[in-house]
This record gives sequence, structure tokens and C-alpha cells, in this order.
Amino acid sequence: MRTLDFSPLYRSAIGFDRMANLLDAMLTSEQKQPTYPPYDIELTGEDSYRITMAVAGFEQSELDIQVEQNRLTVSGKKAEEKQQRNYLHRGIAARNFERRFQLADHVKVTDAKLANGLLHIELVREIPEAMKPRKIEITEGNLLQHNDQDRKAEAAA
Repeated sequence: MRTLDFSPLYRSAIGFDRMANLLDAMLTSEQKQPTYPPYDIELTGEDSYRITMAVAGFEQSELDIQVEQNRLTVSGKKAEEKQQRNYLHRGIAARNFERRFQLADHVKVTDAKLANGLLHIELVREIPEAMKPRKIEITEGNLLQHNDQDRKAEAAA
């Protein structure tokens, strides 16, 4: 079992405790994470992703997708079969499940489609304009003149 000590991060970085807690939780729950249903996570563009889950045997009404804060939860609950079946072999897993994904900041679920037994969930990272890099124009001039102009503008306001 792997264990990581995040205490140096807590001592030297301010505001990263959420990320350290997330990493710690992921490492401790890694052994408990269910393997059903199988899924893929695909990078489909610079800021877009797709989660594809194999949900054979589930109808659209038996699947539920919820996003709360930065957590995506996909669950499937099979309806009770009305008729009793006598299986000689049962290899298709049609059991209830709940799978959780931790989403990064500004990642939003945009679409979900069920086709051919696969559930496709589309995600996109939308960074707000205020957080995007911006170019600062460089002007020529005397620093003392700019400071005097700034003081005059503040005094007038």
C-alpha cells in the first residue's frame, strides 16, 4: 500500500489544503473503488472530455447523473424483473451501481447520451474571462508624470 505524507505541503503552501485532501482521499479510497461498470475517460479537445461507461442492460430511465459542487455521480438502479427467470448461466452484470468522479474547478457536464449500451458524458472546462491570461500593454512615459496624474485623478474623485 502506498502512503504519501502531505505535511510538507501544508507547511509551505497556502490555500492548497483542498487539493492535498483530495489527493489523500483518492489514495485511501483507491482500494475500495468498485470496478463495475467499466469506463473510459477521453480527452476530446483542449478543454473537453468524455466519460464513456459500459451500462449494457440499463434503460435510460434506470440511470441517473448528478453534479453537486465538483463531484459527478453516475448511478444505475435496475428495476425489479416482473417475471422470474431461470438462468443456466448469468454473465451479464446488471447490478445497481454508483460511480463518482471528482471534477476540477470550472469543469461542467454539457451532455449525456445513451447509445448501444454505452453512456457518453460530455464535459468541458470553461475558464471565466477574469481568470484567463491577459496581455498588459506597455506604454512609454516618465514614471513621475504617471504618479502625479494618478494622484490628481484620485483627488478629483
